[in-house]
Amino acid sequence: MKEKNNIDRREFLKRIGIGTAAVSVATLTGCDSKQNPVTGNLTATTEIPTDKMTYRNNPKTGEKVSILGYGMMRLPSVDGRSAREGGNDSIDQEMVNRLVDYALEHGVNYFDTSPAYCKGQSEHATGIALSRHPRDKYFIATKLSNFAPSTWSREASLAMYHNSLKELQTDHIDYMLLHGIGMGSDGPAEFKARYIDNGVLDFLVSEREAGRIRNLGFSYHGDISVFDDLLSKHDIYKWDFVQIQLNYLDWHHAKEINPRNTDAEYLYGELEKRGIPAIIMEPLLGGRLSKLPDNIVARLKQREPERSVASWAFRFAGSKPGVLTVLSGMTFMEHLQDNLRSFCPLTPLSEDDEKFLYSTADLMMQFPTIPCNDCKYCMPCPYGLDIPAILLHYNKCINEGNVQESQQAENYREARRAFLVGYDRSVPKLRQANHCIGCNQCAPHCPQGIKIPEELHRIDNFVEQLKQGTL
Repeated sequence: MKEKNNIDRREFLKRIGIGTAAVSVATLTGCDSKQNPVTGNLTATTEIPTDKMTYRNNPKTGEKVSILGYGMMRLPSVDGRSAREGGNDSIDQEMVNRLVDYALEHGVNYFDTSPAYCKGQSEHATGIALSRHPRDKYFIATKLSNFAPSTWSREASLAMYHNSLKELQTDHIDYMLLHGIGMGSDGPAEFKARYIDNGVLDFLVSEREAGRIRNLGFSYHGDISVFDDLLSKHDIYKWDFVQIQLNYLDWHHAKEINPRNTDAEYLYGELEKRGIPAIIMEPLLGGRLSKLPDNIVARLKQREPERSVASWAFRFAGSKPGVLTVLSGMTFMEHLQDNLRSFCPLTPLSEDDEKFLYSTADLMMQFPTIPCNDCKYCMPCPYGLDIPAILLHYNKCINEGNVQESQQAENYREARRAFLVGYDRSVPKLRQANHCIGCNQCAPHCPQGIKIPEELHRIDNFVEQLKQGTL
């Protein structure tokens, strides 16, 4: 396995049959430039119809739900970044209003938020934006995000639920989720403490019966025993939907990325057997499937030059018939517009397309990247480290071929400089990996099961070797 993960980049290109000239495109992330090697020409040259959104029927209510759902966890901040990032954390409400208006105009009617998103500001901003429109024009999804033990009491959990109704300016929740099921180190015990012992799940079921919750489900993260147990109780709780992580990399490789995870093929299959609609999160795996290595970009562009790289991931998730909606956390208008082009209407993948993506995923697994999705559940670090930025810079350099194992590598000098200069630009010196003391307060909160202190120490050792020229 180690030998496979350390495959030489040139050898990798040979194996997939793409010469270096074909992969000279940069790994760009913009969404609005013609001839952009990542997004393709459709983004720049085609109008977005307002009447072509693909919808899926909710089997319980018969309501039509847009296949593209708006994830409200990466809302724009006033400093031009996502409100999940550092800097000025205030949400740009005017921009949120514009994005919501545009999404509704183009057929999006599912909006997913949480008390935990954008440092507690997402529900409030979502409520302001949506309440400007007729209530029957959209569906609101939110969560009981009672992660901390201090919020596990019945009183605290119910207070969170009632506050969600207040912040969202509504008298009912269309899709209510138990949030982050199976994320903790002891999934079954944590679920019991959060929802069973305190009677909170019984309360939510009664709220569904009263009509204040229209659909009740849960979002699954990690512990398969909890997932299987909850599905075995489907006759009792009658889950209306379940939210799972699904993308073409996780379909067969989730356990290779993180032993705690379960391949998406199994999760989706278990829901499909029971007729439970799936809500899809992480279709881009935290953005990783839109920021691919240049040789993978070239592989996708050779097959469909006009489409964006991200559209492959969205169409993969949307092509599954048991999927009700595919969530995307969209910060900027160009993100929204590119996604709308994938779903207005959705052109489902063919069987050959899916096989092509599975083989692409196999090739991607040869890159030893760290499975960080930039969720920031590991933050804040008590010692000030910017953990996601450190891991993501390392991944970026691997994807761009700027991590070399020895000075004998052909482009060692260029790669060394690119890594070190980029590291200082991406992560302030006082927040870099050398300040990690190994307290391990971060790792238990990581949905991907990353052994964060170990990875930080490995990266710090790599950086020191680069600086000293001892690799």
